[in-house]
Amino acid sequence: MNQQPSDHPFRFKLIPLLAVIAMGIGIPYLGLTLADLSSKWLHTPARGPTGYPLGWMYIQHGGQFVFALLAIWILKKWLVPADYGMHWPRQKSYFLPAVLWGVFFGVLMTVVDFTPQLLAHTKPDLGYPLTTANVTGWLFFEWVFVGPTEEVPFRALLVTYLIATMPGKFRCGRFQMSWAGVLIAVIFALLHANNFATRPWPQALGQQIYAVALGVLYAYWQEKSRSVVAPSISHNVGDGLEFAIQYVWVGFL
Repeated sequence: MNQQPSDHPFRFKLIPLLAVIAMGIGIPYLGLTLADLSSKWLHTPARGPTGYPLGWMYIQHGGQFVFALLAIWILKKWLVPADYGMHWPRQKSYFLPAVLWGVFFGVLMTVVDFTPQLLAHTKPDLGYPLTTANVTGWLFFEWVFVGPTEEVPFRALLVTYLIATMPGKFRCGRFQMSWAGVLIAVIFALLHANNFATRPWPQALGQQIYAVALGVLYAYWQEKSRSVVAPSISHNVGDGLEFAIQYVWVGFL
């Protein structure tokens, strides 16, 4: 089945949309359950009411990555035999735009996420001390681990599945891509809507806006390069740079 979006107009289909919503919620939740069970049975770090420790995050993201790979294998073998992008780019790589846009959004996300601290001329509360173990552990997580463990579930799996089952192109001037990538970007952002309960609404709204923009960019590179590599690189650069800025801010400024 061809992964590229067809030329005919977008047509809403309920079953594929419900399927991606179920997978978009269910796969991260399975990873969450795995991390919680590991905390209970193996005494690995447990999440608390105010945050998620590093060890828990590694297990949760690793779990959702494995469950996404399993879902891709099942779909490709029996239901939707598309190209899920689990390989090096076969078209233009988009590596340089991925890095440059990752840098841009890393700075933008820092400004949005820490607007109150910037306005008050205070430093962010990281929730943990700046020890060597904490800094290296979180930087590795954000610069290396987070990209593939989030882009494989959301772009490689969900965008590819929705392109194949609900094709149609979104056009804005000379820019065009599949509607599937736009819809998954919105779903990805809404999964972070709990920020409205923990942050001031202008800040939470800003996070929703940049999450949608990032999701669209990631899906565009996934579709055009036919690979999950560029989205993963950009995801790592953006998140990793935001954490690096925080550490410099807290530790040296």
